[in-house]
Amino acid sequence: MPHSRIAITGSTGLIGAALVRSLRSDGHEVVRLVRRPARSGDEVEWDPKRDYVDVAGLVGCDAVVHLAGAGVGDHRWTEAYKREIRDSRVLGTATIAEAVASLDVPPKVLLSGSAIGFYGDTGDRSVDEGAPPGDGFLPSVCVEWEEATAAAEEAGVRTVHARTGLVVAREGGAWGRLFPLFRAGLGGRLGNGRQYWSFIALHDHIAALRHVLDTPELSGPVNLTGPAPVTNGEVTAAMGRVLRRPTLFTAPAPVLRIALGDFSEDVLGSQRVLPGRLLDSGFAFAFPGIDAAIRAALR
Repeated sequence: MPHSRIAITGSTGLIGAALVRSLRSDGHEVVRLVRRPARSGDEVEWDPKRDYVDVAGLVGCDAVVHLAGAGVGDHRWTEAYKREIRDSRVLGTATIAEAVASLDVPPKVLLSGSAIGFYGDTGDRSVDEGAPPGDGFLPSVCVEWEEATAAAEEAGVRTVHARTGLVVAREGGAWGRLFPLFRAGLGGRLGNGRQYWSFIALHDHIAALRHVLDTPELSGPVNLTGPAPVTNGEVTAAMGRVLRRPTLFTAPAPVLRIALGDFSEDVLGSQRVLPGRLLDSGFAFAFPGIDAAIRAALR
């Protein structure tokens, strides 16, 4: 998509900010959707709680990338915060999809965020995009989240659901919390350490998003995970190797359940998710292994 105009929600988050930098460095025009009155020419106001988008700001966009949503691990999962997790995704996505569909000339593609939480706990079983949704809170949210793009799909817009795994980055996300602990020598296994973590380096995640934008054959769900998921125990060992720190501590499952409540099931659950459609479409990972991904995050 040479010299494209691309609108992005969630542009201040870990992934959104990195995507904005990447696109602008290659000469693309980026329009950021913000939840306040626009203050500059590259901003467009939107408010998902009011089902509002200043659609005039989307005119001429070749693509819309929707990444906004409340952080899954930012708070204890009270019933109120679970509603916030769901509503921020489902209502926000429906608002964006309807705005896209209302344009006389809609964008070529809507790339909407989703998560590998769609699959639930897969144990040691590998799954790709052909697997059905799992059971529980996060799978049900992901199903509604993806269904909320219906207006754009019905308008003929190529729609992609980017099912993101655990992004290895120093600046935020799960690894943003792990790095300080491991640097201090306080890192260790979570539970029994046998649960699979489907990780992806931030560099590869941004490259994969851009690959999806540039590949007209891709629509529907696309797993944004690395090709070689590893267990939490293997992650712990890799962090110790790369950071040259001991990894003697263990957070027992009962303690995690007390400390994290319902969110502990996500931390202790196992997701062995493979990027089948990315690989089939010719995407090449720069940092496919866990040690390489960790080192890339530190550079």
